[in-house]
Amino acid sequence: MTIDRRGLIIGGVGGLGAAMLGRAALAQMVHPGSLNARLSGDLTPVHDPVIIREGDTYHVFGSGGWSKRPSVTWHVSNDLAAWRDNGDPFDALPAWAQAAIPEAKSMWAPDISHVDGQYRMYYAVSTGGSMRSVIGFATTPTLDRASPQYRWTDHGMVVETFEGGTYNAIDPNFVVDAAGNHWLAFGSYWSGLKLIALDRRTGKPRPGDKVVHSIAYRPAPSGGDNPIEGAFIFQRGGWYYLFASFDYCCKKEASNYYVAVGRSRAVTGPYLGRDGKAMMDGYGTGVIVERPWGSSRWRGPGHCGLYHDQGRDLIVYHAYDTEHGSAPTLRIAEVKWDAAGWPSALT
Repeated sequence: MTIDRRGLIIGGVGGLGAAMLGRAALAQMVHPGSLNARLSGDLTPVHDPVIIREGDTYHVFGSGGWSKRPSVTWHVSNDLAAWRDNGDPFDALPAWAQAAIPEAKSMWAPDISHVDGQYRMYYAVSTGGSMRSVIGFATTPTLDRASPQYRWTDHGMVVETFEGGTYNAIDPNFVVDAAGNHWLAFGSYWSGLKLIALDRRTGKPRPGDKVVHSIAYRPAPSGGDNPIEGAFIFQRGGWYYLFASFDYCCKKEASNYYVAVGRSRAVTGPYLGRDGKAMMDGYGTGVIVERPWGSSRWRGPGHCGLYHDQGRDLIVYHAYDTEHGSAPTLRIAEVKWDAAGWPSALT
């Protein structure tokens, strides 16, 4: 059987997956007063979103391809409620990435951060189901298109993987640890999610450091699939929280994606769920889950990004809206933390 990351065969949640849901998982209904209940405007296509704020403007970037254009998507808002399409930050795939992956059509799964006075966007370029993948990054002094300083500069390849390897270079997430060291989390399927050290000056792998840390994995029966992707590491209260998306995206209303989390005192792990079981063994604690499966308007919620904003924590993610052709749609929730330090999303 052929498995394609962007056109996947759907499987049920059983075994380890069922054990992962945990008591933090929430049904995908829209609660009155939630951020999701206020969303309006240009909310689609948004897939694999991340969020950041510059001044009074919120910016959400997502995977290209769904827009039928090569660039990542870009949506903006001044109040987190009314959203508008902000066009494309890029006109085409970077030449180096197109040369590396000639069949690629778009940039995937961007991650946006403000680093040393620049907005830095990591992104992936690949094709469905392939391990021949690359991650690069680009920077701009500002996200304001009207500013004379606005200009994206691409900095080329950060990491690449090849067919026959053991992991895949997609879904990048830039991390700064408590000591100020820079890291990049990435990966999916195969041997799971990875973490490498970055050079603080170049934004690329630290010279001489060949260590690839494994931080999460989904064991599978021999010959089976092991869906895990979309790593996002978020710091709070002396903990590193690893959010990851499990099961299958990209099948519209048949998607059964969901978000789980584990935490660690070290950025390199081990990441454990509320029950103390390790994400490297396929466990974690559910955060955003559709329960029961296939019961709501919003299917397959997942591939999240988090952002600390003005005293509160936000989580952005996509879900497939069954009332509008199952289009991948922007969702935003406020994150609440219980007394033991575990998150839930006010969907």
